[in-house]
Amino acid sequence: MNRRPPGVIGGMRKLIIPVAAGAVSLALAACGSSNDNTSAPASQSAGGSGASAALKSSSGLALYTPEGESAKNLRCTAGCTSIWKPVRPGDAKVAGGAVITRPDGSKQLAAAGKPLYTFAEDTPGAVTGDGATDAFGGKSFTWHVVQAGGRTAAAPATKPSSSGGYGSPSGY
Repeated sequence: MNRRPPGVIGGMRKLIIPVAAGAVSLALAACGSSNDNTSAPASQSAGGSGASAALKSSSGLALYTPEGESAKNLRCTAGCTSIWKPVRPGDAKVAGGAVITRPDGSKQLAAAGKPLYTFAEDTPGAVTGDGATDAFGGKSFTWHVVQAGGRTAAAPATKPSSSGGYGSPSGY
């Protein structure tokens, strides 16, 4: 009987899946065209929730930005930053990225004029905050995953919120 050590097959599957996902991402990127003259960063990888082109931090976390926020109008402050962590310069490589100054004087990375954040409930490779809504300090937020060139993905209208009681599309 030909027996393999435990975990060899599972380990091979774990290697094949990311390699296949990367190949699919490259093939899809080659098929598309863009007129924004920016290139996709090396940190891009496949993620969940249909956000295959989601930008990632150096630790593999998806990058997000809220609707209505810009580099000149930072609304996510205080308690908001305990859930949505500002991406610091050097935490991600973003083609055409800019460094902006937050109200507290700290620096944050932005893409296409939109401040970038990671979501505290994500794990590397996961995209769970796309379409999430919440409120902090009387300000409402709807978050979207950021794709190449600073574009945001269209979030599903029925996206459930994450736990923690900070809001959902249904308004709790």
